[in-house]
Amino acid sequence: LLVARYREELRRHDDRHEAMAEALHRAGPAIIASAGTVIVGMLCLVFADMNSTQGLGPVAAVGIVVGLLVMMTLLPALLVMMGRWVFWPRIPHEGSAEPTAAGIWAKVGSRIARRPRAVWVVTSVLLGASSLGVVQLDANGLSTDELFTEPVQSVTGERVLGEHFPAGASDPALIVAKSDAADQVAQAAQVEGVSEVGQPIIAGDRALITATTSVEPLSQAGFDVIERLRSAVHEVEGADALVGGNAAIQSDSQEASARDAKVLIPIILIAVLVILMLLLRAIVAPVLLIATVVLSFGAALGLSALVFRHVFGWAGADASLPLFVFVFLVALGIDYNIFLMTRVREEAVRFGTRRGALIGLAATGGVITSAGLVLAGTFAVLGTLPVVSFAEIGFAVALGVLLDTLVVRSVLVTGLNLDIGRHMWWPSKLGSKKDIERNAVREDDHELADRPI
Repeated sequence: LLVARYREELRRHDDRHEAMAEALHRAGPAIIASAGTVIVGMLCLVFADMNSTQGLGPVAAVGIVVGLLVMMTLLPALLVMMGRWVFWPRIPHEGSAEPTAAGIWAKVGSRIARRPRAVWVVTSVLLGASSLGVVQLDANGLSTDELFTEPVQSVTGERVLGEHFPAGASDPALIVAKSDAADQVAQAAQVEGVSEVGQPIIAGDRALITATTSVEPLSQAGFDVIERLRSAVHEVEGADALVGGNAAIQSDSQEASARDAKVLIPIILIAVLVILMLLLRAIVAPVLLIATVVLSFGAALGLSALVFRHVFGWAGADASLPLFVFVFLVALGIDYNIFLMTRVREEAVRFGTRRGALIGLAATGGVITSAGLVLAGTFAVLGTLPVVSFAEIGFAVALGVLLDTLVVRSVLVTGLNLDIGRHMWWPSKLGSKKDIERNAVREDDHELADRPI
């Protein structure tokens, strides 16, 4: 965003330092707000139950802070030092034409302006219909057979073992209880789904009891056996029995991940909404932008679920998938909202919201598209990994970013801006500013006045 705005200002200033100063003045608030949104979104992860998710938040937030400091200090200095030739072969000179004024996004904006309400209604319906694919998403964990995208020796070995021995022979449930109640606990552990209960191993005042399941331990059926085991052994009075093992750990992890998604998604949405309200100084626009974010997330998850099941043949997904896809799409994808709407607001002050929406789309469309393609390509690399959980996250986020970049931000939000107009900025004073006709633009704004409506 800074580089694009600097290049734009070089066409208006002879002095590079003045151009960069103006670029920082205009783009700086959007960049800081964008980084702040991602930082706040990441810090919200500290409310997670899962330590892995909780620890990710502060680490990612620190990385964003460092990146922001570098981009706002070192990058501007390097750009000014290197001169205009850094934009070779299309070097911007003072007075040269602004290519975005007649670029592809200016043309897209002109087409949307013909029937903005029809555009945003149809787009919303299509995205909403895509969201229905979520019913195909089985985010209840992956069994051993479903962990990898290609055959591996460990899975093959598990299958061979399951053909000759109980399915849970290699991964039994582990029950720890007081030694004086070991026999009662072993008796209680003989629940449905348990094929064999081992003899208690006594160590001091504690006993270890193994329970081999007849079903795949890391499947939903295996998790159900763990729940039955816990219910049964907890009924033994004075035993202080606890059920552990790999299956129990995975069951608890899936439950914690599902809880984190239900708690963190609303917290992140509220935090982002507050930041947008402060940045845009309005209520209507931030609420609508959050609605588009949720719609984009639903469409990405719905389409991904259909592709996972019917194209790639992946039967399930990790319970953490919805949360991670949401965090990446909202905390990172909200940048595009900020880039677009801060520019729209800047232009709306001079020309009104509808003119400002078209100018903002033309000026930021290329930046948003480039950023989206880079981010989507980065996450798409995860899709090449042989681990299903990573491949699913990579595909879903890449698809979501492309939808956000090419459809939601550029088409849906622009359609809303053009249809609702100045009321987007309610209750601020800008909400009462009417659009300025093209022939009424001031002389000092002649460059923007020449941009297509």
